[in-house]
Amino acid sequence: MAGAEIGTPDSGDTAWMLTSAALVLLMTPGLAFFYGGMVRSKNVLNMIMMSVSAMGVVTVLWVLYGYSMAFGTDKGSLIGDPGEYFGLRTLISGFGDDSPGVPLVDTIPATAFVAFQLMFAIITVALISGAVADRMKFSAWLLFAAIWVTVVYFPVAHWVWGGGWIGEKLGAIDFAGGTAVHINSGAAALALALIIGKRKGWPTTPFRPHNLPFVMLGAALLWFGWFGFNAGSAGAADGVAAATFITTVVATAAAMLAWLLVEKIRDGKPTSLGGASGIVAGLVAITPACSSVNILGALAIGAIAGAVCAVAVSLKYKFGYDDSLDVVGIHLVGGVIGTVLIGIFATVEAPEGVQGLFYGGGIDLLWRQTVGAVAVLAYSFIVAAVIALVIKKTIGIRADAEAEATGLDESEHAETAYDLAAVGGTARTTAVKEA
Repeated sequence: MAGAEIGTPDSGDTAWMLTSAALVLLMTPGLAFFYGGMVRSKNVLNMIMMSVSAMGVVTVLWVLYGYSMAFGTDKGSLIGDPGEYFGLRTLISGFGDDSPGVPLVDTIPATAFVAFQLMFAIITVALISGAVADRMKFSAWLLFAAIWVTVVYFPVAHWVWGGGWIGEKLGAIDFAGGTAVHINSGAAALALALIIGKRKGWPTTPFRPHNLPFVMLGAALLWFGWFGFNAGSAGAADGVAAATFITTVVATAAAMLAWLLVEKIRDGKPTSLGGASGIVAGLVAITPACSSVNILGALAIGAIAGAVCAVAVSLKYKFGYDDSLDVVGIHLVGGVIGTVLIGIFATVEAPEGVQGLFYGGGIDLLWRQTVGAVAVLAYSFIVAAVIALVIKKTIGIRADAEAEATGLDESEHAETAYDLAAVGGTARTTAVKEA
């Protein structure tokens, strides 16, 4: 956005983008509940804190140099100028009586765009945490989050949306984050899970979700906030926002039903955890594609993602990596599905106006989408692995065995989520104690 125009923002577009930014921020507490409900009760606060802490770490780095790295003047199609908007300088201006206006990105204030994109960066980091539930030191998590967002997320956001090589030169489509958010976080999650190792007792010990209502609440908040994620990426309150809103809800519904169908066929019963996971899988897959497909395409992408991700979450048992909360099976796999299937189901009647293979567009778009997906996957995986290895060799990355057995809530935060000693008594035992 270098050389942003100075002018008067459109009030309707600005209101929608500020609302969308708030919706996307709500997704991170929603993710905290989604993940928090899936772990055992002795680790729920730690799991929630991993998401919440991302809101602190990423925000500070984003306003100092992250926004500039992602959206500053392009340097070699790889990164934005880190110093151009350091501390958001020049962007918060233009409020005097004689001012010609404020810095704009299209029709909205640059600061509204900064806020909206910040929320994407926050949740991308938070998503990674689910792969290392129950066993990562909190200090190591904070350090990993700070380094990874700096050397991976900020550059990749530039590649995709800031004028870098994926968006501008390759011409791959990622409307709202299939590559930059979901493949990016999923690949990092896989690398981190491999480096940190398996939980004690996995896979023979059952690690059942301790609070499925939390999981369902988290999924509902994610679905709600995702309308800001996808429809907000239109950048304006217009027809593109409306179109992406409807494709988002359609694909998500299809994915949930497909996941439940797979569970019914495979396991005999559909589960609430499966329903919540299917919702997230559909949201992930439609994220890059929501502006490229019509309703039938959204249904197809959602159904494929729901079914494939339902199967993919079990791959960790076959290959032996402990992805605690299925970040790889849902976000990496779902992100790849949504990104690549643009090359199949894109249609000119959708806002992007491009044709995929199914509509006679040949394989041109398909190979571009595939290259973009593979490039982000490889870069994020390799760099995340290097970061994790360095942390492991320096401050240590994993909680010790005693801390894992006790639970990270108590060992890392000196807290417990539930005061179990205060519940469970009967009227009879209470009366005896009082006597």
